[in-house]
Amino acid sequence: MDKSLSTKIFVGLFAGLIIGTAIQYVFNDIALFDTYLLGAAEGAGGMFVSLIKLLVVPLVFVSIVCGIVELKDVKAFGRLGGKTFALYIINTIIAISAALAVGMIFQPSKGANLAGSVSETVKLTTTETPNIFDLVVNIVPSNPVQAFANGDMLQIIFMAILTGLAIQALDSRGGPAIRTFKVANEIMMKLVGLVMSLAPYGVFALMIQLGATLDSNTLLSVAGYVALVVSMLVFWIFFFYPMAVSLATGTSPKTFLRATREQILFSLSTASSNATIPVTMRTLTEKLNVSKSVAGFGVPLGATMNMSGVSIYIALATIFVANAFGQPINSSDIVTLGLTILLLSVGAGGVPGGGIVMVGVLLNQLGLPAEGLAIVAAVDRINDMFCTSSNVVGDTAVNTIVAKTEGAIEEPVNAEVNPA
Repeated sequence: MDKSLSTKIFVGLFAGLIIGTAIQYVFNDIALFDTYLLGAAEGAGGMFVSLIKLLVVPLVFVSIVCGIVELKDVKAFGRLGGKTFALYIINTIIAISAALAVGMIFQPSKGANLAGSVSETVKLTTTETPNIFDLVVNIVPSNPVQAFANGDMLQIIFMAILTGLAIQALDSRGGPAIRTFKVANEIMMKLVGLVMSLAPYGVFALMIQLGATLDSNTLLSVAGYVALVVSMLVFWIFFFYPMAVSLATGTSPKTFLRATREQILFSLSTASSNATIPVTMRTLTEKLNVSKSVAGFGVPLGATMNMSGVSIYIALATIFVANAFGQPINSSDIVTLGLTILLLSVGAGGVPGGGIVMVGVLLNQLGLPAEGLAIVAAVDRINDMFCTSSNVVGDTAVNTIVAKTEGAIEEPVNAEVNPA
């Protein structure tokens, strides 16, 4: 996502909020504003959210198949691949656990009671959160067509993994299938780009709804949710990863932060892990002296599966929506929620706006009100840019640690790094 689009989204966010607030407090008795303009905003916002959800099934399936077929290098790299893969998974699990703990302690938006205050353009039937046993058993679909039609994401992920492994097993004969999925993945990226180009207008419409229907206490509740997400992601970027690298490699936190400065700024502006891959490679090889073999394998893999930032965002957003609409997550559901987030986060890899897509999937999966997605989407850009930075800095941290354990840091990293 380029800088001009980011600026337009911020303008749309604040302009929509101002107009919506004016409709509620100044023009609430004028039909042109509180009926026709608000109705148009409701329709436009609903269409934008539906466009995002439209991409979910093909995007997740294709991206995971592509990720699996590209994991053939794990055998070639042996121990290196195993370490990288394991550290990415462990990193994501730690992030999910911490986010769920923070969410359950601070309970964002608890008592806000937003039910009925946001458009119900997309309606869902509220259901019980599935228990862990049912979740595992139902991962295997009996009817793949039905799984795709219903948007059962866990079953779709399972089928994508099987498909990727089957293509891998074909060796050279799988070349045409690999090329087909890579082209399909490029098509999905283009579609995501087209939909996200409409984000300024979708966010504008969503914020009109938000400002026109939510009172000041509710707006403060939404602001508190955003502050909680951003605060935790900032902590992860500027404290957790530098300290982890320092403990594992001896590289000082100050050195690590200086090395990743350009990477952080670039990822904030693009909100895409894939778009930041060249900068991440440069950070590792030129500033932290990690060998090109480690960086060349670990960075593309990390852009697909190292989703610590997205996991934090998804976890806190889900708890926020559950609290805001009077359906709080119980402590007995935490394990189920954590496992679901771990599986879904892989599908958000490298996609601008992937977090909001996965939030929509998770709300549907857990039977939470779909209208909550409107609020999450309205402030998504703020959260998404920080969770992307957390993802890519996590890629750098993991690959630096792996390189240290493999003796693949070309020279000791001291207090100074190469200039940006």
